[in-house]
Amino acid sequence: MTTTLSKQTPEEQRPRAPWRYGAAWGTRGAHIAQARHAVRSLLARAGHHPRERSSQDAELVVSELVTNAVRHAPGPGELLLEVSPDAAQLRISVRDSSPLPPRLQVPDAGRIGGHGLYLVTRLCDQVRTIALGTGKRVVAHLPLQQPAG
Repeated sequence: MTTTLSKQTPEEQRPRAPWRYGAAWGTRGAHIAQARHAVRSLLARAGHHPRERSSQDAELVVSELVTNAVRHAPGPGELLLEVSPDAAQLRISVRDSSPLPPRLQVPDAGRIGGHGLYLVTRLCDQVRTIALGTGKRVVAHLPLQQPAG
């Protein structure tokens, strides 16, 4: 997995531009734990504590979307994260090589698995799929509580 992390302003100021993170993976798949760590670190740099509900929701959404990409597409893939300048929204973008859109399943307490996309749609303000020449991109917008401090 290749990663890029950037911050455009000094630590003590709110950014005028968003905080960003990017990672790509090949046919061997992504490391889900790395993706969770990346979103946790990015949000911490934007002032969100890892124990805040927003940070935990972000880890869940990133984990579910990257897991779906790895599980349902052979690779390559890409994860892009962007925290808005006011630290009030996280944009999560996951690209994979499968042309098939994700399928939202009706929740079933008796079924193991298949609940991830449902959870993502419940937590995010917007989730959309964009068809690409090869594969697709799933983009989710997660609202964030104002950072503590």
